[in-house]
Amino acid sequence: MLISLHVKNLALIEEEEVLFEDGLNILTGETGAGKSIIIGSVNLALGAKADKNLIRTGAEYALVELVFRIDNERQAEKLREMEIEPDEDGCILIKRRIYPGRSVCSAAGETVTTKQLREIASLMIDVYGQRENHRLLRKEAQLDVIDEYSGEEAAAAREKVRNDHRLWRKLKEEYEKDDLDNAARIREMDLIAYEIREIEEAQLKDGEDEELDAQYRRMSNFRKISEAVQIAQALMDGEEQGGSASSLIGRALRELLHVQGVDESLDAITAQLSDIDSLISEASGSLSSYMEDLSFDPQEMNRIESRLETIHHLKDKYGRTIPMIRQGLEERKERYAQLEDYDAVRAKLKKELQTVHDRLMDECSILSGIRRKAAKEFAQALKAALLDLNFNQVELEIEIDSDDSEPGANGYDRASFLISMNPGEAMRPMDEIASGGELSRIMLGLKTVFAGKDDIYTFIFDEIDSGISGQTAWKVSEKLGQLARNHQILCITHLPQIAAMEDAHYEIAKVLKDGRTMTHIRRLTEDGSNEELARLLGAAQLTESALENAREMKQLAGRTKTAG
Repeated sequence: MLISLHVKNLALIEEEEVLFEDGLNILTGETGAGKSIIIGSVNLALGAKADKNLIRTGAEYALVELVFRIDNERQAEKLREMEIEPDEDGCILIKRRIYPGRSVCSAAGETVTTKQLREIASLMIDVYGQRENHRLLRKEAQLDVIDEYSGEEAAAAREKVRNDHRLWRKLKEEYEKDDLDNAARIREMDLIAYEIREIEEAQLKDGEDEELDAQYRRMSNFRKISEAVQIAQALMDGEEQGGSASSLIGRALRELLHVQGVDESLDAITAQLSDIDSLISEASGSLSSYMEDLSFDPQEMNRIESRLETIHHLKDKYGRTIPMIRQGLEERKERYAQLEDYDAVRAKLKKELQTVHDRLMDECSILSGIRRKAAKEFAQALKAALLDLNFNQVELEIEIDSDDSEPGANGYDRASFLISMNPGEAMRPMDEIASGGELSRIMLGLKTVFAGKDDIYTFIFDEIDSGISGQTAWKVSEKLGQLARNHQILCITHLPQIAAMEDAHYEIAKVLKDGRTMTHIRRLTEDGSNEELARLLGAAQLTESALENAREMKQLAGRTKTAG
């Protein structure tokens, strides 16, 4: 359930916060008041594409925050899988801060990507507008509706089809790619044999390249190293410039030892000098040993250069590291063995391809059977819902056409919603005859059918009243009231029949503040709701008769809800 919406510096909104109720939340306002901004802000918080032009003029960023209450264990489980943990009240804060060049998203205090935000949103809320209505006309979407209605059974079957289709395509590509004639097979074998010999004859050892690089650097810099060591050794042990480092430190240490025990502070310094004297002696010995071992052999230098050239050549051809070269060797040996026994390998691959294809077709058949059964049940349920929405007559069939010549990732079916909404009219595909208003009612009927099957509790309907009026508007209003008994609904509407069914009524209006236009949203009182309803009824002035008409409409809606 959507608990609250907080918007700051977005388009015409300076800063607004609104608390929503359970049941039917109605949002109304004059044309151009900013109703689309409110729905747009919700969509932004749920991961929609952000435009820097939405940031209010003069502001550094725009902010949208939504607070949801977790409605069921499935939502909680899915969130835990995404490492999103609700707070102790079972609520989750979704936040999106939009800057000119980027946006920052978070959920329950954890930074998330916009993709993750959309995944979270898909668990919490459904938003329906004209775009979603027209999406229903696409064949792929109609098939998705049937699968969604089928529930876990179709989802499990569809997953099997998807996995085996992926495997079948992979095996098919491998089989077709590896179709060689005898001459091509021999050429490839000759090349691989040469590459295997080249790698094996090198007799590479792990870490060899790093060790040789170190030796090469040392020998390349032999003269520079030798000179530096000789100078350092002279300074440590020689008598230039008044004495060696070791002798000078030794003299200083002997002088301080004469007064040892007189002052504790001086004793500490004496101890430090003693440590330094020991370190200098050790360093001098180490330099002497290093100098004795230091040598330069031109032949060894040439050997190292040649070996490094060989290793670098193999790296350029077979891999950036010795382990990668060794892995490439094993792959070539495996490929050579396949080519040696080419006909048997091809026969085995063909058999495996046929086995996976047969299994895929069986799984497609099972999925198709699930869909056909669900399509009949769904068509009956949707037809009943549409009759409740003031369609004079509805004939509805859902055809499932199968083409087993080329199965896809979703099986081999295509769905087509066929409908007739007038007596004597033949059934035709929905996309050929449904108007905008009819599509809105069909979508509402669809959500009514799904109301008891899905786990999403909160719906937003934008322009659900498009193209309808009169008695049809009352039927839509009744259906929304029915749906709101077990769900939270936010509905933007221009129709008084729908607004009268409200459990909570909000007005969206433009106001002028400090010379700037702003969009403001507020919860209406009972009297305020009646006044807004009178305006929707077309009253030029809020007369007592207009208000009485609004109150009567509210009473009628109330009786409808009570009767339901």
